[in-house]
Amino acid sequence: MNLIEKEVFLCLDCETTGLDPQNNRLIEIAVVTFTFEKILDTYETLIDPKCPIPQETILIHHISDDMVSGKPEASSILPKVLKMIGNHIIVGHGIQMDIAFILQECKRACIPCNIHENAFLDTLRMARLYGESPVNSLERLRQHFNIAEEGAHRAMSDVIVNIEVFKYLSQKFKTTKELQKRLEKPILLKAMPLGKHKGRRFSDIPIEYLHWAAHKDFDQDLLYSIRSELKMRKKGQKFHQASNPFADL
Repeated sequence: MNLIEKEVFLCLDCETTGLDPQNNRLIEIAVVTFTFEKILDTYETLIDPKCPIPQETILIHHISDDMVSGKPEASSILPKVLKMIGNHIIVGHGIQMDIAFILQECKRACIPCNIHENAFLDTLRMARLYGESPVNSLERLRQHFNIAEEGAHRAMSDVIVNIEVFKYLSQKFKTTKELQKRLEKPILLKAMPLGKHKGRRFSDIPIEYLHWAAHKDFDQDLLYSIRSELKMRKKGQKFHQASNPFADL
């Protein structure tokens, strides 16, 4: 069984016109194959989405319409990206979103793509498992682990930081299989990561909100944490009723 330090991984990051793979487009992609010891290969490019980039998106990654005008379209760069990806384990922060964007762009261009069959390791979930950073954004994890800044929020700088974050978050695991096995199980979160109760401990969130959130299309970790809190409260109520002979009077 290969030690995790000896494995070859592929880290990728996409910048896009928005958050919906069905309706938004790629505007930048960066791909790096690496081991724990060194970078093996890199590729990055801006992509012309053939549509305007919304202003609110430009404020995040600072990629303007002028910057992507005349750059390659997704259809021309995806074959190279897919060749680099091959059957490597894909590493990324919230990586399923990046995979979904690549899949959708391949569908539009009628390019055969089975990237969804690759194993992947999501450093967002690994950070939740680690549980010692107050916020699990890539930038806050970079600060938490004292990793050197790589410049603006762009695809390649995010990939380089993500690789270093991945190394820190992998330290408790000897093999990739061991890490994958642990990530198969849901992770109990300490606090609500989004919405109007963002940052609050689950025990401090009103029960009506938890009941509502328990039926939303959240990721497995968040749903597990919400439902675990609801179970705890139900048990607490039962214990209170059992210990109070006047509870039903």
